[in-house]
Amino acid sequence: MRRRTLIFCAMGLLVPALLWPLLQTGASPAATLAQAAETAPLRSSYIVQSTSAVAAQRVVEQAGGKVTATLNIINAVGAELDSAQVTWLRNQSDDIRVYDDGTLEVSGEVKDTHYQTLVGADVLHKQGVTGEGVTIAVLDTGLWKAPSIEFGANGAPRILAQYDALPGGSFAADDCGDDDEDEDEDEYENDSDCGSVSNPAYMDIDDWNGHGTHITSIMVSSDKVKDGRYQGIAPDAGIVAVRAFEPDGSGTYLNVIKALDWIVSHRAQYQIRILNLSFGARAASHYWDDPVNQAVMAAWKRGIIVVTAAGNSGPGPMTVGVPANVPYVITVGAMTDNFTPSDRTDDRLARFSAAGPTVEGFVKPDVVAPGGHMLGKMPPYAWLPLAYPDFVQADGDYFSMSGTSQSAAVVSGVLALMLQAEPSLPPDDAKCRLMVSARFAIRDDGSAAYSVFQQGAGMVDAVGAVNETARGCANREMSALLDLWGLAHYAGPAGVDETGTYYLVDENGKRQTGDGLDWSNGALWPEGSLWQQGVLWNQGLPWSSGVHWNDTHLLNPDSLLNQGALWPEGSLWPEGLSRSASTLTWVDFE
Repeated sequence: MRRRTLIFCAMGLLVPALLWPLLQTGASPAATLAQAAETAPLRSSYIVQSTSAVAAQRVVEQAGGKVTATLNIINAVGAELDSAQVTWLRNQSDDIRVYDDGTLEVSGEVKDTHYQTLVGADVLHKQGVTGEGVTIAVLDTGLWKAPSIEFGANGAPRILAQYDALPGGSFAADDCGDDDEDEDEDEYENDSDCGSVSNPAYMDIDDWNGHGTHITSIMVSSDKVKDGRYQGIAPDAGIVAVRAFEPDGSGTYLNVIKALDWIVSHRAQYQIRILNLSFGARAASHYWDDPVNQAVMAAWKRGIIVVTAAGNSGPGPMTVGVPANVPYVITVGAMTDNFTPSDRTDDRLARFSAAGPTVEGFVKPDVVAPGGHMLGKMPPYAWLPLAYPDFVQADGDYFSMSGTSQSAAVVSGVLALMLQAEPSLPPDDAKCRLMVSARFAIRDDGSAAYSVFQQGAGMVDAVGAVNETARGCANREMSALLDLWGLAHYAGPAGVDETGTYYLVDENGKRQTGDGLDWSNGALWPEGSLWQQGVLWNQGLPWSSGVHWNDTHLLNPDSLLNQGALWPEGSLWPEGLSRSASTLTWVDFE
């Protein structure tokens, strides 16, 4: 103890002695030290090279500089030097070389994705709305755990569970059946004691196709570009990854339904509020007869907001497939910024984007979102980058592709932002607000650039959707519960006349008139359009309701349903439950 005391005492005597000359000047010690710092020569970092690292160190010390690192590999040292010392060293001999300590950037630069700006998500990010606390289930080809996907913007792990529905995949003993078939349509029960996958956050189902990773990246990437914007739409949203598709992107009805069953059964355990379905199959029956559609309607009825890709079989009418033809869900078409994200005047609908109406007369898609040349993460060993190497970015783990799959991912991210702002928002009202706040595409003269059968309510607007307060304007007069029970099925207000023009009728069966409310197939395809909020929606959504199937002939004599079935195969399920679905076809870059 005495030794420590003596040291402290010595320091107590030493400090006043050091400060005494400073105090004699009349200035405070802090001011004097600050003045000395201001007058000291400014030092910078350099690399000094000589015949050896030892020789370089010796000459730096002779110059009065400070050695910061030994670089034997190049016979050099790192050093902090002022300008006079640098000049002195450079004048010594040819054996001494002094380099500025330059800056480098990693080759894996975080690339700008632009789509978060196109829908306004970047504005909400600055307000702290990042999707935190909201879980999105992604039913697709699997997931590659890139850091920007595995961790949220807040740094927390956010892959809550993974499930493999492929034959031979990883399953858990699942003790939670769904015994709530008699529940009310709007009642969300809590089954949080349901069984789960063993170590779900650490089980890796991987992604040998790349599609599932790409759309997940669009939804939630937490990487930041140079100006601080996040790449993804909802960078803090949680993820549940479910694999039901093979490495080539193909899948079967059985595996998809198995995956949907798991998601619905575990919705409370993982707080799943949004389900992204970026896949499709050709419609071969009425929407309510399709087994995948039945599972999708069950998810919607149980409080999960289902987002589907419209499909890549456009631009012709009636090209929307399964499960995008389910009237309740949010079906998303694609627009493109025409490779000019900062110029909105040349935006247009993507030519591959599937269009409505459905066979039952419902308007689809419901909205459109960016889907052209979309940049996202993808494992370099996956099927897509190997099949299409021209679309792999220079650093190898970014991939660009177009499709309504990517558009659906954007909307799933926007919904996560909406649910963070209002967690109790039910599916029908989320769809209502998304559509009411959308921006309709118009030409320079203010007329509609596309019909509602092509663009639905228009381009999604994240800021408008989060701030919207509308309720009760989507899926009116319809019940998913009665639909599933077979007690009621529904038809939409679309018809087609003898000239091939598609149109809408009101609740009295009268043909509606209004810009964008009818569509003659073959109309001119505008190359540029603006997205303007409020063009059609002053009176609410003019078509977001249904009528009972048995009353269809009374509503509209030109109804598509009154013109016979439109499925060329002639039978509903020629291949049984092994009928195929896929993650949608590859389309040209737009």
